[in-house]
Amino acid sequence: MTVTLRYAARSDVGLVRSNNQDSAYAGPNLLVVADGMGGHAGGDVASALTIAALVGLDRPDHSSEQSMSELERTIDRARQDLVDATTADPDLAGMGTTVTALLKSGNTLAMAHLGDSRAYLLRDGTLAQVTVDHTFVQHLVDTGRITPDEAESHPQRNVVMRVLGDFDLDLTPDLSIREAVPGDRWMLCSDGLSGFVPDDEVAEVLNTVPEPYDAVERLVSMAMRAGSTDNITVVVADVLDDAAAAGTAATVTPEIVGSAALAGVTAAGGGTPSASAAPHSEIDGDTVTGFSRGQAAPGGQPAPAPVAVGVLTDPTAPENLADTLEQAMIAGGSDEEQYQPDIKPDDDETEESGEETPVRKKRAWLTVLSVLLLVAGLGLAGWGGYRWTQTQYYVGESDGQVAVFRGIPATAGPLTFSTAVELTGTRVDELPAFVGDRVNETIRANSLEDARGRAGRLISEATEETEPSASPTPSSTPTPTTSEEPAAGSSPKSTPSASTKSSGGNG
Repeated sequence: MTVTLRYAARSDVGLVRSNNQDSAYAGPNLLVVADGMGGHAGGDVASALTIAALVGLDRPDHSSEQSMSELERTIDRARQDLVDATTADPDLAGMGTTVTALLKSGNTLAMAHLGDSRAYLLRDGTLAQVTVDHTFVQHLVDTGRITPDEAESHPQRNVVMRVLGDFDLDLTPDLSIREAVPGDRWMLCSDGLSGFVPDDEVAEVLNTVPEPYDAVERLVSMAMRAGSTDNITVVVADVLDDAAAAGTAATVTPEIVGSAALAGVTAAGGGTPSASAAPHSEIDGDTVTGFSRGQAAPGGQPAPAPVAVGVLTDPTAPENLADTLEQAMIAGGSDEEQYQPDIKPDDDETEESGEETPVRKKRAWLTVLSVLLLVAGLGLAGWGGYRWTQTQYYVGESDGQVAVFRGIPATAGPLTFSTAVELTGTRVDELPAFVGDRVNETIRANSLEDARGRAGRLISEATEETEPSASPTPSSTPTPTTSEEPAAGSSPKSTPSASTKSSGGNG
């Protein structure tokens, strides 16, 4: 049994950005999303170069054993294209892109992933995120420092730790092989969607909207209604068996959207990424270019259609994709959203292969200087914070005694921010329970003298409560005494008590 992909791609510049730095490709054997970064001058070039390097893989002759290594090799070639581009044009320095790709080979899918774009799999009605974000916040989640819910609103949630960039550093993507199961629905997207639309709402669309084209349109609209501040790119692909494929219109024309379409990147098989080639004629130019509808070229003329890079009949043939891309962008018009990186082919390089260019040396020094300044700034901030803690005082417990501390009752790993400066000699366990609890919870003071005073008053009040009140002095027990001898004929009487006057005597 063979499987077929039915797919659709959509990209939009969004509500905030002035240009679209996302690119995507959807074809019979290849699905890719690339989210460029690096500012106005480089992000769109980076994602377009990546798509241009990968489109040659969209062919049916991959073996399951070789597909993953071919995907990895091609992504590394795209990285080298980025390095070559910034070497030729320093204004592009710092550009990079995420890349999430699926390559079909028979009944398997090879996956490669770098960055925070995502791949989701809908199987039997349940949506699961397949990729792991290469972000600082995801690292905090993985190490248990924050929860997934906290990650959604973390201020550093957009800090990406691994991307395909213009630096001579081999960052191997996450690679895996997965089974292409008929009935599965795959979605690849940039964080313009995943960062603003909850997964349960995405799952509802993927479960209830049968056509991939309608699904990508709905998801992009939802991201815009949610207030997405980024470019939005979505690829949806259904895995069909022979019977399902026979009962539906085949998707054979590759779709290229975003900055890659504007740059004129075309499919390896010669198909052009034009709206007219799509099965739904109502797709406008925004689906292809990712830019605002109705955009006009200078002078009020209609914007020129993307110019094709050329038919890549042999995926191993293009050696200078950066140069090809530059020519296509220049030929495509002079719109401000298009860039002309003036990339020279490898044949024109006159420097010796082992010699570093002055631009690269300068960039290396700037990077080192930036890191040193950052470390110095963090060190000064940390020292300033520590100095402040040493002006604070409180009352607490040390070695079982009531003590006066300098600092604050806090720790950071092995570091402690307080020191006991005076021990009162009064043991905490000798105090009433509620007083001991107050000491253990610490009592904040405004100064050293204030802390001493609070400790003294606390001990004094506790001591007064524990001393018993004075008992009344009992009166002396009267000693019975015998009265004087009674007169004759009278009976002797005892004096009742010492406190009663004697009543005896002559009558």
